[in-house]
Amino acid sequence: MSKLNIDQQTIFQLFSDKKSDFLIPDYQRPYAWEEKECQQLWDDIFEFAFPGEDYSQFDDDNDEYFLGPIVTFKNSDGKQEIIDGQQRLTTLMLLLRAFHTRFLNMQDTNSVQTRDSMAKCIWKTDPFGTLKKEELKIESEVSTDEDREEFLTILKTGIADKTYKSRYASIYRFFEDRINDFINKYPTYSAYLPARIMNNCILLPIEAESQDTALRIFSTLNDRGKPLSDSDIFKAQFYNYFSEQGRKDEFIRRWKDLEMKCEERLTSQQGSPMDDLFTRYMYYIRAKQGIRHTTTEALRKFYEKDKYSLLKSEQTLEDLEALAEFWNDIKCQNEEVFSTDVLRKLFIINYGPNSMWEYLTSVYFMANKDKKGRLDQERFLEFLDISNAFILAYSFERPGVNALRTPLYPEMINIVQGKQVEFLEHKFDGDTIYDEIEDYIFANQRPITRSILTWWTFKNKKQPIYKLDEKLEIEHIYAKKRQENEKGLKEEWTLEALGNKALLEKRINIRAADYRFEDKKKYYTGFTTDSGVVKEGTKNRELLEMAKKKEDFKESDIIDREDKIFEEFVNYLDEMNLLKNSND
Repeated sequence: MSKLNIDQQTIFQLFSDKKSDFLIPDYQRPYAWEEKECQQLWDDIFEFAFPGEDYSQFDDDNDEYFLGPIVTFKNSDGKQEIIDGQQRLTTLMLLLRAFHTRFLNMQDTNSVQTRDSMAKCIWKTDPFGTLKKEELKIESEVSTDEDREEFLTILKTGIADKTYKSRYASIYRFFEDRINDFINKYPTYSAYLPARIMNNCILLPIEAESQDTALRIFSTLNDRGKPLSDSDIFKAQFYNYFSEQGRKDEFIRRWKDLEMKCEERLTSQQGSPMDDLFTRYMYYIRAKQGIRHTTTEALRKFYEKDKYSLLKSEQTLEDLEALAEFWNDIKCQNEEVFSTDVLRKLFIINYGPNSMWEYLTSVYFMANKDKKGRLDQERFLEFLDISNAFILAYSFERPGVNALRTPLYPEMINIVQGKQVEFLEHKFDGDTIYDEIEDYIFANQRPITRSILTWWTFKNKKQPIYKLDEKLEIEHIYAKKRQENEKGLKEEWTLEALGNKALLEKRINIRAADYRFEDKKKYYTGFTTDSGVVKEGTKNRELLEMAKKKEDFKESDIIDREDKIFEEFVNYLDEMNLLKNSND
């Protein structure tokens, strides 16, 4: 069982302890508090220390204000590495330093004693209690924080030079202004506020025995802001590797570029977009290592093997940059990188029932990219086609992202070994898959419903590609409202049948939702209002062709269309050689 040292302490007790030697490690994020958060902190502690703006209403022996936990662990250098509480500790240090500077010229006993107490919180002391003005109680090594030197200089000198543009300088000046206003209003009682901040504001330091334990505690406690991600830990390993080569600035620039690409283009259900990039790369490394078992290790557990050896590598960073650029091109639908046919398939598979295609595609890219980070378009098209067909069909048999690991992991290994993706071990029986699709309830909220409709929409070779950020909704061609009013469908199930559903732009779906088909047609094709405003029609070629050829869309049309979709999908599986005996 991991050991923890937990002991509620005042700010003065925590900071003035001779053993206090805090380090904001290189994997932490830069300081992020703005005036809004600092104003709230100032208001809260002032109301606490001067209740009703009356200093005498405060009970110095019993009143306490809890500021939250601080999670640390003692690293190999004996420093208390901060896992949680970085923002609060940094802000408190700036606040105490601003008070200390303002009290330098005050000579009354209370002010002098308070100033001396604050000094012990800011600087280390020698064995005789003399301040060592060059050694602060807190240090920062944040690798992507270009302003950390300003932070340390402000703490050492008590001056935020006018040329300083950092957030640290801004917050320090903010506190200077608040302190000046406070002292002007309460000159006689000015020492009471910093004294009560130090002696009655409480922190809960939790010192873990290791970084792993500290991170687990942080994950459990943290419900504020962004949690510390695995990629923040990984950043530190890269930073150390490049720093040893004298390439620290180069790394910081490259890492920021990588973060920017991920933030803009990658989304993640858990962790951060950067974590998602590392996850996609992990699947490639797993495949190279020949790992077939479906139990996937936690991200940090995977990368920390052999003392993070994978992250102490130039090649790894280059691979991550190439992979991020690849996904950036996909999300941008870059026509200079991908052919029109590939972009069509990418749009279809993007609407797949789960995200496993992204991991499979990442492995394919890493294994097949050329020196310029490009793929052979014909081969990539074949890969996307069979992958999309298989994932859709398998989702009818065994829905859920975890179920797909069993057939996809061996294919990832085949990819890195230069073999074609064929899914030889997981062929489908044509009759069985047809029956499963026919019995499936295509509810709107089920991902497979949108997936099949997207595939079907692009069966039409004239179908143009939508932008990935286009909001597409599921349209009931025979409207629900029409059924309520006319009862024209004898079989109630046909209203929610796949044959009655199509993809339609949200802006059009809102207008056309409750109309009869003869009225919907003008919304499908587009029209001009009486005032001359042009309302564009849909890009869905099937709906456009329906609007031109059909006077009405009836129950028989729903059934016929659904049968056609099902038959065409099974034929598609046959074309991809995914049916048993399909080559016989």
